[in-house]
Amino acid sequence: MDGAVASLIFILVFSSLFSPKLVVFGSAIHDHEHTLKRPDPIRHLKDYNGGYNVTNKHYWASVAFTGVHGYAIAGIWTLCGVCLGIFLIFKNISSRESSSSSFTDHLDRYCLLLFMLFLLLTLLAIVAASFVIAATHSSLQKTKKLKNTIVNAGEDVSKSIRKLITAMTRIQYLLLPYDRKASQQLNVTTHKLGKESRTIQSFVRSHEHSINVAIQVSYLAHLVIAIVNLLLLIAALVLLLLHWHPGLIIIILFCWILTALCWVLTGFDFCFHTFIEDTCFAIEDYVQDPQDNILSSVLPCMNSTTSHKILTGIGSTIHDFIDELKLKITEVYSRFGLDEENDSLFGFGTICDPFSGAPNYSYVPEVCPKDATPIGNLPDMLSMFTCYKENSTKTCLRDGKFLPEDTYNKASAYSYSVQYVLNVFPDLQSLAECTMVKNTFSEVFLHQCRPYSKSLKWQWASMLSLSIFMVFLELTWIVKAYQEKGRSFSRCSIFPNPRQSNSSSE
Repeated sequence: MDGAVASLIFILVFSSLFSPKLVVFGSAIHDHEHTLKRPDPIRHLKDYNGGYNVTNKHYWASVAFTGVHGYAIAGIWTLCGVCLGIFLIFKNISSRESSSSSFTDHLDRYCLLLFMLFLLLTLLAIVAASFVIAATHSSLQKTKKLKNTIVNAGEDVSKSIRKLITAMTRIQYLLLPYDRKASQQLNVTTHKLGKESRTIQSFVRSHEHSINVAIQVSYLAHLVIAIVNLLLLIAALVLLLLHWHPGLIIIILFCWILTALCWVLTGFDFCFHTFIEDTCFAIEDYVQDPQDNILSSVLPCMNSTTSHKILTGIGSTIHDFIDELKLKITEVYSRFGLDEENDSLFGFGTICDPFSGAPNYSYVPEVCPKDATPIGNLPDMLSMFTCYKENSTKTCLRDGKFLPEDTYNKASAYSYSVQYVLNVFPDLQSLAECTMVKNTFSEVFLHQCRPYSKSLKWQWASMLSLSIFMVFLELTWIVKAYQEKGRSFSRCSIFPNPRQSNSSSE
């Protein structure tokens, strides 16, 4: 029965897969992985030739640089706005009213065309802003779904560890009177597992909060800019029909700033879409080959060889323990001159051995016969043959109770210990083989990566369209405001009233 201790030692070895560096990402790059070639602004725009690595600042710099088109246009647009504002201020101070009359007279010929262009661009901008709102909502739903999938996987791992802790704590107290050293080792391992469980819970909770904040900030930024854009577009249309020139100037100023923010979000959306595609590439590589992959160092998982060795060791130990137990039962039958067909007289039946034989010792509980006895029920059967201390030896021999109480207690401790190991073995197997993580990655790759990437691309395209339309609409507004400056219009008319000649005014 000392074989049960060996099975516990294998659990101690298993605990080494949980290291204090659980949340530290690896940086090894394999030749066959998806190699990235992007300008790295930190290295003076030299190519970043590495792979997916979220702890490498050069990787993040290269990803952020993919959105440079949005950031650059936003900066140029802002600079042009400042220069245009300064130019118009000085021009209004130094110029006379009549200096631009010839140009505005020329614009009067295109009033209808200018108004139609304004309506067209306004309509396109409204449609683009509506698409931004719809795409942002779609991305929000898919982001939450992806986040919940990953968070739930972390909670499942933590739950499995807590089940292991409960089982090992019980085993620890069972073995304390008979194997103090093993009990102390179990105590140390239980504390390690508890620490790792708390680390995972803390990691999930803290990062879940950070992710929620990032999701909400991104969602609100897109939503607010799109909605404010819609309101300003409607306001501009009303002010243009009312021909309130100061109000139109204010709308142009606010929309100029808003257009710059649209370009910033366009760059951010493209950058984030690139990062998600990189992540999906890495997950795809991991699903196809978990061993030689950059994500292998991200996860607190052992390689398949090590995990198979540990699980095989536990399986062979329990298998040998049950075989030895069956041999002892056979010896009891022989002592009483019985065979196994009379096992119902003793109530033992067949002891369930959920492990296959050598060399794999796979865990297959379905191979046990329906009437097989779980090893955890063995103490109940042995109690019928136990000579308790309050009974005399003569009475025990007369009643066929030949098993000393101390032996019964020890046998019970080891039997319950093995049963506790069997109870948590599926969780142990899942943790050792990283089944939960692999299943989560497979779920993300097969069912979430492509839709999520498409929704982000749709969001980027919508924001890009809105930014482009707003640029041309701003230029149209400026021309229209310049045309209306100092002119009189009838309400809701698109044509200016005729100028009064100098002679008539005299």
